[in-house]
Amino acid sequence: MGTKSQIKMGAMLSYVSIALNIISGLLYTPWMVETIGKSQYGLYTLATSLITLFLVDFGLSSATSRYLSKYNAEGDRESAERFLGATYKLYLTIDAVIIVILIVIYFLLDKIYIKLTPEEMEQFKVVYLISAVFSVINFPCVTFKGILNAYEKFVPLKMADLLYRVFLVGFTVVALLLGYGLYAMVSVHALVGLLKLLYEFIVIKKTVPLKVRFKKTDKGLYKEIFSYSLWVTVLSLATLLVINITPSILGMVANSTDIAVFGIVTTLEGYTYTITTAINGMFMPRISKILTKNDGETQLNRLFLSVGKFQFVLNGLIVVGIAVVGNSFIQLWMGNGYEMAYYGAVLVILPGLFFNPLQIANTTLAVTRKVKHAALVNLLMGVLNVVLSLPLSKNFGVIGACISICIARFVRVILLNILCHKILPLNIPKFIKRCYLPMSIPVVLTLAVGLAINHLVPDSGWLTFLIKGTAVVIVYAVLVLVIGLRKSERKNLLEMFKKFMHLKKDV
Repeated sequence: MGTKSQIKMGAMLSYVSIALNIISGLLYTPWMVETIGKSQYGLYTLATSLITLFLVDFGLSSATSRYLSKYNAEGDRESAERFLGATYKLYLTIDAVIIVILIVIYFLLDKIYIKLTPEEMEQFKVVYLISAVFSVINFPCVTFKGILNAYEKFVPLKMADLLYRVFLVGFTVVALLLGYGLYAMVSVHALVGLLKLLYEFIVIKKTVPLKVRFKKTDKGLYKEIFSYSLWVTVLSLATLLVINITPSILGMVANSTDIAVFGIVTTLEGYTYTITTAINGMFMPRISKILTKNDGETQLNRLFLSVGKFQFVLNGLIVVGIAVVGNSFIQLWMGNGYEMAYYGAVLVILPGLFFNPLQIANTTLAVTRKVKHAALVNLLMGVLNVVLSLPLSKNFGVIGACISICIARFVRVILLNILCHKILPLNIPKFIKRCYLPMSIPVVLTLAVGLAINHLVPDSGWLTFLIKGTAVVIVYAVLVLVIGLRKSERKNLLEMFKKFMHLKKDV
């Protein structure tokens, strides 16, 4: 299967996986929370977020994709194999250190989360242990995704995600129906995660023409990897200082109920992120090739603008949809007790409207080895969030935490635009003029129409919600086509749609 077909099929599988994840999540999340209890759901959210804080991949996953893409484009198989050997040595060394850190943290849990009751702490420790064991096993295998991405194996890569979601939901439902509760739910996550790793390993073994060379690793290669991965590590750590650290902050200054509400916020934010970044990882090999061409700058800006507008359209629909019908949806979906999740979701998701369209710029920073600047921007965002979140969460609970995240993320958007304008061959003023400004108009107008509909038509159940949601989608789509897109872009969109409908002929 050719590269274009891999991208098309990979994109299709991505959105199928996303649709399945969202639909299944919407259907079983309220039932799952009711089955295990709000307190235990908060503990589950806390445990997974804490483990994630200690399992940063130190930039090696991004380095794997970046360097293998480069070596593959150059046809240098030997360097690729030596690089993999060096990477796995580093992963195993770091994994050993992580094990020690996780053990120390385990014995300090009582002193960290003083707001948890003795019963909650006992349950939390068990969940922590299960999650920690799986995460330590999973850590050295995060290279699998980078390998598949670098060699443009997008179909099996996305198939792994799809199968993971199918089995995860299926096994979780069965476990809860049998009455096994919180511990079984966490164990299912670990089991299905291991099955996914096994599938990816088999695909790599059969389709990627590489062998790992552990012997005779050039010390200069380690230096090169560290010079690249150091700032990617800072970037990853800074990102964790936003969403992932918030449950821990709430656990220190609030309670498990606030953590559970924030769990719903992150569920909605996670859906948004997954939808808007489904195809981003596929562009690293393409950008690597574009930058080797004489007209690379022109091609890169064209790609930047087209993908950026596509991302803005998706984000705009999600932001407007949540702002207009999000409150009624959460009430219908989760019931009483989660009202604050609506305001939190709006605050957390809103900055993504302007950040997610910059994903091509972020990928270009990685390809051109300029992640240091992006890392510093994200580090500032993370530190700002922690500084603001502690007092805001203490005084306003989950809403205070979400306000902090919103402010920090908007600061990142502003600084990243300035950064890309200065150090990348990207025309940011043109991007703002052609993307941010025209695409914001349909968002604002649709929001006004939606709020007017809310004022005139009170909420009265799922039927009213569906009617309002459909009206928002139609109004937004019309305004995007008429106001947001140029005539040439509407023509290109029609041609892309025709090609998409004839995808099978290209495969």
